[in-house]
Order: sequence, then structure tokens, then C-alpha cells
Amino acid sequence: MAEAAVDRSSKSGLGPAGKPFSTFERLVAWRYLRARRKEAFISVIAGFSFVGIMLGVATLIIVMAVMNGFRTELVSRILGINGHMIIQPVDGPFTDYADLVKKFEAVPGIKMALPLVEGQVLASSQTGGSTGALVRGTRAEDLSKLKTVSDNIKSGDMVGFAAGDGVLVGTGMADQLGLRVGDLITLTSPEGDVTPMGVNPRIKSYKISGLFKIGMSEYDSSIIYMPLEESQLYFNADGLVQSIELFVNNPDDIDNLKPKVEEAAGRQILITDWRQRNQTFFSALEVERNVMFMILTLIVLVAALNIISGLIMLVKDKGSDIAILRTMGASAGAIMRIFFMTGAAIGIVGTIAGVLLGVLVCVNIESIRQFFSWVSGTVLFDPQLYFLSQLPAEMDISETVSVVVMALTLSFIATIFPAWRASRLDPVQALRYE
Repeated sequence: MAEAAVDRSSKSGLGPAGKPFSTFERLVAWRYLRARRKEAFISVIAGFSFVGIMLGVATLIIVMAVMNGFRTELVSRILGINGHMIIQPVDGPFTDYADLVKKFEAVPGIKMALPLVEGQVLASSQTGGSTGALVRGTRAEDLSKLKTVSDNIKSGDMVGFAAGDGVLVGTGMADQLGLRVGDLITLTSPEGDVTPMGVNPRIKSYKISGLFKIGMSEYDSSIIYMPLEESQLYFNADGLVQSIELFVNNPDDIDNLKPKVEEAAGRQILITDWRQRNQTFFSALEVERNVMFMILTLIVLVAALNIISGLIMLVKDKGSDIAILRTMGASAGAIMRIFFMTGAAIGIVGTIAGVLLGVLVCVNIESIRQFFSWVSGTVLFDPQLYFLSQLPAEMDISETVSVVVMALTLSFIATIFPAWRASRLDPVQALRYE
């Protein structure tokens, strides 16, 4: 009898029971996805499931891309003006910094060594405005290699800086103090000249040679670059530097370079790398990113639960159809595969639509931000708060694939129970009251 049933199902186009996803099963599944007028409510539930999965996948991709973009931009900008390794003296000041720079730059993997004199000052203008600032004294040839600064001079040039009679100021500070190229900026340092009456603050004015804009508001509004020799005189550090910053080719290879740098120094030094200086910040960023992923995954989970409810209602509505198919010779496996394909199709199409929507938003994220800022009349993602002048988005292929796999897995799992319930339906009980 079983062989006869299988033979009848093959002749009638139902396909043999052992063949997965036959043409007949695909046609019936596609028919159930196109609900008629009397099944409109089921169609609405399926539509909500589709939209939920699409928005969940798109939101996950967008949020992860923005978080990656933030991290990449912040790392590139923070490390763009700060060295990957900061070398400080232990047994005495760096009076031989010129020789040390040559030794460090000879180490394989070291891109550039930058001798620095740093100090906190109060910067003020003739209009009466004032703000705290960090003066970084460096050589002109070194600053020209620091492309994050030298390639982002928005006004003026480095001619005055190279001549030793001008400074470079960030655009944020210049706007705050009302300064332009050619104006004088007055710097006040508490570590001034020693007199019989005590230490007098050192006050000196410098001509602004150029204005730079790194794109990170914290730096654009607080850093002043000064010629090295002038900074040595200003901070009473004649002939020495306080530290040497090393820029490496591979920031993640710091641990392997430390022994080589110590050997090249030939003296006791203290090495601090970029991970130690920014550990709290990047750790908090990573925790926030992981928590956002887990929270937004719940959106996809809710959409998957909608698939379950929609399919259960569909099974209930199609009870007589299932019974007729079973009496015509369709196996329980065929019924299960029909409803599995019905639910899986919602998940697959919703996931694909979500990926396309996420990619579209990520590509145009800055334009979208500007549009909503214009509509609302407010500044979204204020650079003063978020450090960046633009909203970045960087999609990671592996993360996108993991989001797709997660969404498809949840969708497939959600279809198993309703499909199994449909396959277990007793034809006799289903047709008794028809």
C-alpha cells in the first residue's frame, strides 16, 4: 500500500517522498504566501514578520557599521597626531635626542621618531577671549611628515612655522578666540622666570602662521604647534626634549618592537604605548558595541516569533487543505517541507531586503544625517560631543555575514515547530467537521 501511495503521488505531480523541496512542494508553499482576501489577516502577520526581519537586519548592520566607523576614525585621528609609542627618560633628560631619533628610526618597523616638548598654557587673544591649550613643540621637518596635520592646513601655511617665528593653531581654538592667520595669540605659562619675589608667569605673543583642522574637535580646539627651539626657550627646556614619540608601521605589533627600541636606546627609558594611554576609552567602546549587538538581536528574534504565530494561524486555516493533500498521497515530510519553505521564504527575503537597506543607509549615512539635521533644525551628532566632524560608517564583511547567518538561523528555527505541527495533523480529524 505504501508503495502504491508513493507511486500515485509521483504520477499526480506530488513528487516522491524522499525528494526534498520538489516542484509540487514549492508551488504549494508559494501559493500559501499569496493569501486571498479571506486570508488577509494571515497575510498582514506575514508582512509584519517580513518588515520586522528586514528592519532588524538593517538596524544591526547600520549600528555595527557606525560603531566600527567611530572606532576606526577615532583610532586614526588619535594616533594620527600621537605616537604609537611614547619614550620618556628615566635616568636623565633627553639632551642627545637627535642621535636617539636616528637610532629609533633605524629600527625595522619604526616609521618616524618625533622629539617633543609639551606644556600647558593659557591661550588668549586681543579681543579678550581665553582658553586652555596644549603646546607641542616639534621640528618643522617632523611636522611635515605628520600628514594628519600638514595635509589639513585650512588657512595659511607652514612657512612661518619653518622659519621659527610662527605657530599653528586648530580651527576650533581660532574660532573660539576670534583669531585668523596673521593675528597674534598670547600664551601664558605658570612655569616662568624665577625672581626673588617667586616664579613669574611667562607671557609671550606669537604670530599665527596657519590654521589646521584634524576633524576631531578635542584636538582642533586645544592644540598649538610651536617650533621646537622656540618651545625649548619658552618652557625653560633649552637643548632637551621631554619625550620622543614613535610612529610604527603596524600599531598591533607594539609588543614585538619594545625590546628592539629598548636595545636601540642604550639607556633606561620608560615606554608607554597607545593601548595603555587609551585603554579605558577603547574598552568602553568595545563593551558598548557588544551590548548594542545583543540588544538589537532581540528585534530579529521578535520578528522570528511573528513567523511562528503567522505559520500557526496558517496551519489552522489550511487544516482541510492539509488533510486533502495527505489523502492524495502527500507524506508528512512533504507537508512539513511545504510550511518550512513558507516560513523560510519570509526570513530569507526579509534578510536580503535588510542587507540591501543597511548597505544603502551606510553608503549615504552622512547625507541622511544632514537631511534630518535640516528637517529638525538641530545638530545631530554634535562634533563637540562626538569628537568627529562627520558621521562615519564602515561595514565589516565578517560582521555582515554573521548578522545574515544569525537572522537566517532564527528564521529557520522559527519555522520548525509550525511545520512539524502541520505534518502531524490527522486528516480524519481535520475533515470530520468539513
